[in-house]
Amino acid sequence: MSRGARRAGAGQGAAVAVQLLVTLSFLPSVVEAQVTGVLDDCLCDIDSIDNFNTFKIFPKIKKLQERDYFRYYKVNLKRPCPFWAEDGHCSIKDCHVEPCPESKIPVGIKAGSSNKYSKVANNTKELEDCEQANKLGAINSTLSNQSKEAFIDWARYDDSQDHFCELDDERSPAAQYVDLLLNPERYTGYKGSSAWRVWNSIYEENCFKPRSVYRPLNPLAPSRGESFYTWLEGLCLEKRVFYKLISGLHASINLHLCANYLLEETWGKPSWGPNMKEFKRRFDPVETKGEGPRRLKNLYFLYLIELRALSKVAPYFERSIVDLYTGNGEEDANTKTLLLNIFQDTKSFPMHFDEKSMFAGDKKGAKSLKEEFRLHFKNISRIMDCVGCDKCRLWGKLQTQGLGTALKILFSEKEIQKLPENSPSKGFQLTRQEIVALLNAFGRDTCGTS
Repeated sequence: MSRGARRAGAGQGAAVAVQLLVTLSFLPSVVEAQVTGVLDDCLCDIDSIDNFNTFKIFPKIKKLQERDYFRYYKVNLKRPCPFWAEDGHCSIKDCHVEPCPESKIPVGIKAGSSNKYSKVANNTKELEDCEQANKLGAINSTLSNQSKEAFIDWARYDDSQDHFCELDDERSPAAQYVDLLLNPERYTGYKGSSAWRVWNSIYEENCFKPRSVYRPLNPLAPSRGESFYTWLEGLCLEKRVFYKLISGLHASINLHLCANYLLEETWGKPSWGPNMKEFKRRFDPVETKGEGPRRLKNLYFLYLIELRALSKVAPYFERSIVDLYTGNGEEDANTKTLLLNIFQDTKSFPMHFDEKSMFAGDKKGAKSLKEEFRLHFKNISRIMDCVGCDKCRLWGKLQTQGLGTALKILFSEKEIQKLPENSPSKGFQLTRQEIVALLNAFGRDTCGTS
């Protein structure tokens, strides 16, 4: 692979996108000239990210995503849009998400509360009793006192926690398990006014757009040929970071759609693969009037933020109480070993984004800005319930929640440092839903380039 294509591959943040990037003859010159150097608002350069991701992170994260603990995600795809009357769900068959039958879900996952992650809270006898009682979200009278106490602590914590995302209630009858490996993110044909409305609401109403900027921030809107990023330079660091994260998330989603595109369907057998024309429309500097490479750079920035979060949350998972429990002892042990190995790699990266540079000014002003930042992102997570295509909604909710979990981690350093070794923490806790979303979202933003 050429040096330019190699750089592009790591920058895309999607394993499947590699096959697309390798085939694009125009990419080497584009990437060499415009997707290079040091990223804005941090001291990390693109080459360092490429090399680190290619040789350390990607092979391991890909294996982790195939583990039972991380492949099953519980999600409610029937929550109504809270902001406008829904346009109706996508009728295209590729929009459909196939729920996973209960019989396929590992017993340690399906019979547990959303917060249960340890063997102590998942005794096999207790799981069977819970399952028979069909009270998955309740505290069963047969549970040990230790388990009951843990549940109460977790519930109390969840009630008071300021999340960056609107979390689905996993106890809802509408919440279903989805096998992520059998429902891959790809182009479904969902587009038009419904998709435009979702992204327009995200960019125009939640990305701290200055009143002086009349041009739409939404990349789907017609361009007037203005210098798009001039306005961004005048914002404070926190608001610049917010926009770049949303732009990077959008770029990641678009790359997956371009790389796994429905090319043709013959005799009921669909052919999926890279769509070069679609990629150029979204990222080529000529067709995007210079914005495409910026979008790819923002994807690098998103990668850095999630990488930093993984390095910071390592102590949470290093505790013996955390088992990533599915009921299969051998697999659970191997899964945790692999995850801890990934954490060690993330901690070795020499040019992490410094989150302490954010919200570091006047205490009162910084606190207010941080809350505004959190609420804006939480609002975006709610907008994902307005996506009309179930498969797009699934991956939009997962990736948004994963990024929201990363932000929660970055701004909980003191709480993470105070974690007790052998009991749940009252100051910082992650649900299984958040853990699965975090690692799978990061997995979308990594890429093999060999």
